[in-house]
Amino acid sequence: MAVVEVRGLTKHFAEVAAVDGVDLRSEEGEFLVLLGPSGCGKTTLLRMIAGLEQPTGGQVLLGGEDVSGLPPRARRIAMVFQSYALYPHMSVANNIAFPLKAQGVEAHERNEKVNWAASLFGIETLLHRRPRQLSGGERQRVALARALVREPTVFLLDEPLSNLDAKLRAAARDDLMEFQRRVGITTIYVTHDQVEAMGMGDRIAVMDHGKVRQLGTPEHVYHHPADVFVARFLGSPPMNLLDTPDFIFGFRPEQFLPESIVDPSDDRVPFTFHVNRVEYLGSERYIYGHIRGYNETKIIAMLPATVTAPVGEDQDHMFSVAHDQLRYFDRETEMKISSQPLLQ
Repeated sequence: MAVVEVRGLTKHFAEVAAVDGVDLRSEEGEFLVLLGPSGCGKTTLLRMIAGLEQPTGGQVLLGGEDVSGLPPRARRIAMVFQSYALYPHMSVANNIAFPLKAQGVEAHERNEKVNWAASLFGIETLLHRRPRQLSGGERQRVALARALVREPTVFLLDEPLSNLDAKLRAAARDDLMEFQRRVGITTIYVTHDQVEAMGMGDRIAVMDHGKVRQLGTPEHVYHHPADVFVARFLGSPPMNLLDTPDFIFGFRPEQFLPESIVDPSDDRVPFTFHVNRVEYLGSERYIYGHIRGYNETKIIAMLPATVTAPVGEDQDHMFSVAHDQLRYFDRETEMKISSQPLLQ
């Protein structure tokens, strides 16, 4: 295992700063997720850690050693790409063994390591097959086994589950987490999928325009966004945000509840919510509308199926949010306000 650290890392492509002065440090053995929209710089950052891209400025340190000038093969890292990049003419066993063969490892030792890596991912019975004979989930396991067989100190994963369908992706996510917990390798995982980030990461680094906007545990980043971008990007549906003359305030859709079901003694802020549409999704209802007095800004309430209070369309209803669940942001900088005002 090793700690991954980048200091002032920058990458320019012509006039564009793909990565703009990033400072980031993993913990040993943690699962760190780089989360952000397409083009935010997360894959470029990962490739610089791997040595596949040379930084314009800054340093990459692995285990405290500056490896900025070292080629990928000298960094003791393993990277799994979105495409898996398996050799179609080789068997699974030969695919897994390929990096060992390239390093000149003896045949008997290669076989031992291939069997060991295959056993970790439960693909021992697939070693004789070719990639075209495998399902998407099985190909993903082969790619991970091929990366692990080199016994790296760091795993770098670039959206390795994005080619799988939704059901298989959920199962593969669980398998990957179980494996990472078992072997304890420091892992940096790139994704634009917030469900993956929230479900897998020990910590999440939310990126935008080449910068890390916030770093923290999934719970902290979700409930205490550092700025308006993080508030809007994280969450499905995202945080509701409303403008006042002095500040922006927001709250999560699941925290916006009908007054009829909350304790009247709670410290809550009431709103008149005009409901335009109700969407029934089985386990929950999405309530779409706007709050009177806030310029018809779209608001979404998310009610679990256990909340059976009637909510009619094209009607006003009283909803409220607990004071301590409101979040406040500066209108100019869009950064979180530490001294939070109270809505009257």
